[in-house]
Amino acid sequence: MVLLQISEPGQSPEPHQRRRAVGIDLGTTNSLVATVRSGTPETLLDSEHQHLLPSVVHYNAAGDVTVGRTAYAQSAEDPLNTLISVKRFMGRGIEDIKTLGSQLPYDMVTGDGGMPSFKTVAGNISPVAASAQILRVLVERAELALDGALEGAVVTVPAYFDEAQRQATKDAATLAGVKVLRLLNEPTAAAVAYGLDQGGQGVIAVYDLGGGTFDISILRLSLGVFEVLSTGGDSALGGDDFDRVLAQWLAEQAGLEHDLNPFQQRELLMAARKAKEILSDQSQVEVSVAGWTGTLERQLFNSLVDPLIDKTLRSCRRALRDAGLKATDVENVVMVGGSTRTLRVREKVAEAFAQQPLVNIDPDRVVAIGAAIQADVLVGNKLGDEMLLLDVIPLSLGIETMGGLMEKIIHRNTTIPVAKAQDFTTFKDGQTAMSVHVLQGERELISDCRSLAHFELHGIPPMVAGAAKIRVSFQVDADGLLNVSAKEIVSGVEAHIEVKPSYGLDDDDITRMLKESFTHAREDMQVRALREQQVDAGRMYEDLLAALEADGRGLLNEEEYHCLEMALNGLNEIRHSQNHREIARHIEMVSKTSEEFAARRMNASIQKALAGHSLDEIEKDI
Repeated sequence: MVLLQISEPGQSPEPHQRRRAVGIDLGTTNSLVATVRSGTPETLLDSEHQHLLPSVVHYNAAGDVTVGRTAYAQSAEDPLNTLISVKRFMGRGIEDIKTLGSQLPYDMVTGDGGMPSFKTVAGNISPVAASAQILRVLVERAELALDGALEGAVVTVPAYFDEAQRQATKDAATLAGVKVLRLLNEPTAAAVAYGLDQGGQGVIAVYDLGGGTFDISILRLSLGVFEVLSTGGDSALGGDDFDRVLAQWLAEQAGLEHDLNPFQQRELLMAARKAKEILSDQSQVEVSVAGWTGTLERQLFNSLVDPLIDKTLRSCRRALRDAGLKATDVENVVMVGGSTRTLRVREKVAEAFAQQPLVNIDPDRVVAIGAAIQADVLVGNKLGDEMLLLDVIPLSLGIETMGGLMEKIIHRNTTIPVAKAQDFTTFKDGQTAMSVHVLQGERELISDCRSLAHFELHGIPPMVAGAAKIRVSFQVDADGLLNVSAKEIVSGVEAHIEVKPSYGLDDDDITRMLKESFTHAREDMQVRALREQQVDAGRMYEDLLAALEADGRGLLNEEEYHCLEMALNGLNEIRHSQNHREIARHIEMVSKTSEEFAARRMNASIQKALAGHSLDEIEKDI
């Protein structure tokens, strides 16, 4: 008997109609491309039968560009024109990398939008342009393997990448001619690979230590749904830093502690990396560098890298606290990234979570495999909602309100994609425009948060203060990119902005913002309460002063007028005070003093509205 496949048009493509889609792991040290063939995800090989493409780009004076192992071979001889670990510069500003400048053998200049560029013989090269070269090689590899042009790709990014870093990654893909189906968090991609292969449900921790970035994500797997409960990490910590501390030790042994030239730096880094890799299999290694030869034992290496590993474990503990969990609640720990091959990393992680981590999928390939599975779904090769991915945003998003306060609209660790709105109003009578200041952070004052963007809403109909209704909407898409709009409900006037900051937060800023939000929580609550009281006092003063000038002489006798005027003057003197009790006392006093005046104004308004109408007319209207 022959079985024929029948399906609704466009829902289950025939084999020859299968759409070509790939997952790309654009890594700091190495990059990969994977796809799903015959229902099985696999990473694609190059002409030399290698899965990994070193994330290295070399430029020469003739304008030729080489990528991968050939480029890496040039790094010792031509370090200034050989770009390594460019991912660490994606979406970051020139000021952000000054602390790394002495450790990196590059000449850096400020490029467009404040992002750093590498000064090479081929001109100034941005991290976006260099990343695009890496992506082009991967796309060519995929098109050759799949025998045709790609329909799209899922490109992975560290979970802790902010909007600027994600946008820079997306720009690189666009420059490389890649249609981005989605930017997918690397830990989530790893969860996809493990979850679909092994099934099951529960809480897992994805420990992702690559060449230049570290991410920890706490996820809950249930009935095919991957929900990220919390994220943490360090966007400038990885195996490259292991190499640097070891290279520093080697430099001390060889008597090269100061004024290293780029060639010596690169030689030391290459020797350190080779020694690190050997120590994953052996207890000691012979090292020869810069005329010095000696033995490096694993125990000494462990002591050098332990402070860096401990830094990743502190991020793990913070992520668990954010998720409201303990280490014992985690059922599985997934290891991702080539740097997790370091035995000391596995030992410390096993100790921290009281269990042996999962390493049965190649940690270098697991992210690309998960991205390929997701790409296969998004491009339409699989039916139904076979997989739902719920990522989260790392830092709260909001706007500035009166008093310099941060009003959070989308809170940290909210699942994305997400859209939320909140209604605001005008502060002054006749206000026809509003400035919207978009912020990111966890503190209560805007001075302690990061400014993302400004835009203005014009054309608000002139009304009394508090009458206008301004709806501010925040929308974060599946790639973690933000759009903000403001709309006046009565008139329908609207303004919006797509938030594309010129550069991203560095690792110290992210860690500092999160830490300060905890350590200053009580202080921030008190400051916010004081600012809100000051705003309320200011609004009460201005509203009552305007009412008193308009109707006070007609509705109050001299004594009443003078009494209310004195109360208002007292409020005006105290409203900028730092004494919240005194402000509250004056607000209550003015409120009581003005009660009779407010009642008389209301009665006068009603009488004016009813003037000239008969009782029959009023009853008829009712």
